[in-house]
Amino acid sequence: MNPPLPQEKTDGPIHEKTDAPMPIKPGERDRSLAAEVRSRSGTNFNCCFQCRSCGNGCPFIQAMDYPPNVLLRMLQYGMDREVLESKTIWVCAGCHTCSSQCPMAIDLAGVMNTLRIMAMERGAAVAKPNILKFHEEVLGSLRRYGRAHKLGIMWRYKLRTRRWFSDMDTGLKMLAKRKLELIPSRVKAIKEIEDLFQRYGRNGK
Repeated sequence: MNPPLPQEKTDGPIHEKTDAPMPIKPGERDRSLAAEVRSRSGTNFNCCFQCRSCGNGCPFIQAMDYPPNVLLRMLQYGMDREVLESKTIWVCAGCHTCSSQCPMAIDLAGVMNTLRIMAMERGAAVAKPNILKFHEEVLGSLRRYGRAHKLGIMWRYKLRTRRWFSDMDTGLKMLAKRKLELIPSRVKAIKEIEDLFQRYGRNGK
């Protein structure tokens, strides 16, 4: 058996060279964001035990950069910027498939919605700006008419994104089946809708 090679003398501690990322130390991170998300969403996601049921059932998991369970862990670790600037919070459609499959009944859709609101409040970079533009057009339609005028929403969305020919086949099929109203109809209590936007919502367009 060969004797061990002598260690090179250094003035400080010896660190092994590695390309692996440094481990996350939760104690060194500010976890105030996680506490605020729990409070505002009304959801205690600390009971998540990483069973991955949410990600396994999510129909949009392939478009996310982090599965929902991983995003919760990042939130617990205090990775605020990575969470608020992730694609996952914008790709989530709020279908509640994850929530219905979660054995701990965590309202993941509510957490994602809270994170989207907080990302906007804090000026975080939006990872999926076209999704945000679509949300804004839906809200604009609700403010103008009190309901979603689908054709108007898509027309304004196309104007903003310049994606003129995407989804054209779907749109033509919906027109042929009379699923799209050409002329928008307005609810009678439009003043009440406007009051809600003035009180709770962002300024509509």
